[in-house]
Amino acid sequence: MARFLNRSGAGRARSLKGIAPAAAALLVLASSVQAGLSAPGTGSSTAAPSTAMPPGSGLSGMPIGQRSADAHFIVMMIPHHEGAIAMAELALQRSKRPEIRALAERIRTSQSQENAQMRRWYRQWYASDVPTWPGLGMGMRGGMGMGMGMPGFGISLDALRTAPDFDRAFLEQMIAHHRMGVMMASHAQWGTVHPELRKLEAAMVRVQSEEIEQMVRWYQQWFGTANR
Repeated sequence: MARFLNRSGAGRARSLKGIAPAAAALLVLASSVQAGLSAPGTGSSTAAPSTAMPPGSGLSGMPIGQRSADAHFIVMMIPHHEGAIAMAELALQRSKRPEIRALAERIRTSQSQENAQMRRWYRQWYASDVPTWPGLGMGMRGGMGMGMGMPGFGISLDALRTAPDFDRAFLEQMIAHHRMGVMMASHAQWGTVHPELRKLEAAMVRVQSEEIEQMVRWYQQWFGTANR
């Protein structure tokens, strides 16, 4: 991350100022998964939880340890995917390059499908809908970016909408966002209970890593800077 900011310059560093809260959110995921695995009683709960996130609850809306690492990962990854989908939809409207528009369509399609699959699994495994993060809808509609506790939403949709060079800003934000997603999925695999979710996590790591490599090549080709 430090190399990325150093090589991108001060102006692009400002566009990525939301990444630090996202990194902190990943640390929350790591500690929550570890606590969920080490505490007794992990696994499905007999009582269906609320879909709200009351203060003091774990990432799944229940006290840490009453749900498996799988539930924690799903609750974290769905809103992270939604951030990528929002950026991709904006790219379909604003990007001047067909390569970026094609990538944006792939991201929107694949991550929407993954979110739908994770929601189905959550209902099947935990007999409830995936709990939502407080304030998430406001941040998405308002384009205000995500702060602490919003997993990987180190993005500002307002800044992206008004960026004078949209394609450059999009690549900077999506590369950083994908890197956070790869970190989340890579870390989660060691504690995943359901093999189908572990397979999906591995696919996320593979696909998003390939997309990062492609975006870095484009960035260097189009803007003459090694964005790493």
